[in-house]
Amino acid sequence: MPDRAAVGDRVGDADLVLRPVIHAGRTWWTPLRVLLAVTAVTFALGMVQKAGCYSKTWENSEGRYVQMCYSDLPYLYTGRGLAELDWPYSDDAQTRSRYEVMEYPVGIAYWAWGAAWVTHWLKGSPPMEPRHEAATDQLWSMPAVHAEIGPYVAVNALGFAILALAATWLLVLSRRGPRGSPWDVLWFAASPMLLVTGLVNWDLLAVTCVAAAIFAWSRGRPGWAGVAIGLGTAMKLYPLFLLGAIVILAWRARRWPAVGLAFLGAGLSWLLVNAPAMLGGWDEWKVFWSFNSSRGADLGSLWLVAQQVTGHTFTPHTINVWSWLLFGLWCALTLAVGLAARRTPTFAELGFVVVAGFLIVNKVYSPQYVLWLLPLAVIARPRWREQAWWQGAEFAYFALVWWYLGGFLAPGGGDQQPFYWLGILVRVAGELWLVGRIVHGWFPRVGSARDPERAADLASSPS
Repeated sequence: MPDRAAVGDRVGDADLVLRPVIHAGRTWWTPLRVLLAVTAVTFALGMVQKAGCYSKTWENSEGRYVQMCYSDLPYLYTGRGLAELDWPYSDDAQTRSRYEVMEYPVGIAYWAWGAAWVTHWLKGSPPMEPRHEAATDQLWSMPAVHAEIGPYVAVNALGFAILALAATWLLVLSRRGPRGSPWDVLWFAASPMLLVTGLVNWDLLAVTCVAAAIFAWSRGRPGWAGVAIGLGTAMKLYPLFLLGAIVILAWRARRWPAVGLAFLGAGLSWLLVNAPAMLGGWDEWKVFWSFNSSRGADLGSLWLVAQQVTGHTFTPHTINVWSWLLFGLWCALTLAVGLAARRTPTFAELGFVVVAGFLIVNKVYSPQYVLWLLPLAVIARPRWREQAWWQGAEFAYFALVWWYLGGFLAPGGGDQQPFYWLGILVRVAGELWLVGRIVHGWFPRVGSARDPERAADLASSPS
C-alpha cells in the first residue's frame, strides 16, 4: 500500500475509502453508477428542501426566507411573459409594454421559454386570450396560471436533475486514466451546495457546459473545449474566463494552435446560440448587457459591505470601472504565477482561481453562484477537509443571505447588518483560502514526490 503523502493529489480522499468497497468483488455498481446515484439522491433531497415553498406556491414571503427555499423560477414565470408564452426576445410593442425583457443570457431565456411551453402542453394548452386581457399583476391570482406555477418549477427541476447527472458523468470521464480518480467527483455529486442551490435559478446550464469543457480539455480536444465554453457563455458570462486558463497552459507548453482552436470553437458556438435572439430582437438581446452595466452594489458583494459600512453609495460606473480593473489585475497575477509555477497547473485549478477572482470583486454574489465554482473546485482540490471548509463557508453565506432578506438579522436599533457582512467576509475568505491551497500546490518542495496527475495534464495537453 503506497504512502498517502507520496501519492499526493493523484487520488482523492474518497478514493481511499470507496475503491476497496467497489473492487472487493465484481459488481454492477461501478464508480460512475454509484456517483450518478449519489447525484440523483442529492438533487432529489434538494427538491424536498424546496417542498415548503412548493406547497405554498412561493406565496409566503417570510416562509421562503425562514425555510431557505426561495427560487427565482416561479416569479419570472409570471413576471417575464412566460405564462403567456411570449417569446423572450420579441420586439412586439404590446409584449414589451407588458413585460420586461429577460435579464439573462440567451441560453437561459430559451430554456425558460421551452420549460413554459412544456408546462402549457402538460396543462392541456390553455387559451391565452384571458391572460392577454388581464393586467400583469393579476396573472398570479388567476386560477389557471396559479395552477401552472408548481408544474413549471417541477419541469425545470427535472431538467436540472438531468443536467446535474450529465455534469457528474462528464467529470467522472475526465478523471479516468492517470489524471485522477473518479471518486474525486463525489464532492460534486454529494455537495450540500448542489442540494440547496440547484433550484434557485438556471445556473446549472452553464455548470454542465463547464463540466463538458473540463472533459474535452482532459481528452486533448481544445476545439471542443472551446465549443463547451462558448455554449456556457451563452448561458452565463463566467465560462468565458476559462479561456484564460487555456492561454496559460498553452503558453507554458508553447502550443499556440490550441488557443486558436479553443477561441474559434467558443466564438462560433456562442454566436450560433445568440443568433436567433439577435435577429429576432436586437434591442431586446442587448438588455442583458445594459442591465448588468447599470446594476449597483448588490447582494453578497464586498461593494455592498463597503457601501453599508461607510454610508457612501458607489455609482454603477465607479463599481464597473474598479471591479474590472481589479479583475484584470487578478488575471495578470494569475498569468504570472501560472507561468512561474514549478508544477504545471491543471485546467480546473486555473479555472477556479480565475472565476473565484471574478466573484470576489464582482458587484453581486447571488446564492447560487457557488455552483460556478463547484465542478472546478472538486477537480482542482478533491480533499474532503478542504471541500468541507470551503463548502461550509459557502453554506454559512447561503443561510445568512436569506435571513438578511427576511429581515431577521437586523439589530434592535439602526440599519447596520453586521451578521450579514460577516457572512460575506466568511464566503470571500473561504474562496481565498481554497485559491491559496491551489496555488501552493503549484510550488512543491524541492525533492518532494511529483504528482503524476499534473504531469499527465501537460502531456495530454493538445498540440
